[in-house]
Amino acid sequence: MSIKDRITAKLSAGLAPALLEVTDDSAKHAGHIGNPGSGHPGVMSAAETHFTVKVVSAAFAGKSRLARHRMVNELLAGEFADGMHALAIDARAAGE
Repeated sequence: MSIKDRITAKLSAGLAPALLEVTDDSAKHAGHIGNPGSGHPGVMSAAETHFTVKVVSAAFAGKSRLARHRMVNELLAGEFADGMHALAIDARAAGE
C-alpha cells in the first residue's frame, strides 16, 4: 500500500471526514535534500515524501488550528517514521 493510501485510510478512520483530499506533492520536490534521486546525503528511500491534505471533519469543531494539526500529525506519526518528509495541512470543521 502506498503512503498516500495509508494517509487516506488513517485519516478516514480517525476523523470520519466529510471531505478528504490527499495530494502527493513529491514530484515538485525532486532534487531537494532528502528526496530520492537528489544525490544528497541523508536521502530517504521512499519515493512518496511530500503531501498536502485537505480535511473537513466534525472532529475539529471548537478546536484551534494548532490542535487540529496535532490531531492529524498524531494519526500520521507512523508515516513520518516510514519516509514521509513534509505535510501541508488544511484542517477545517464543517461549515468553515
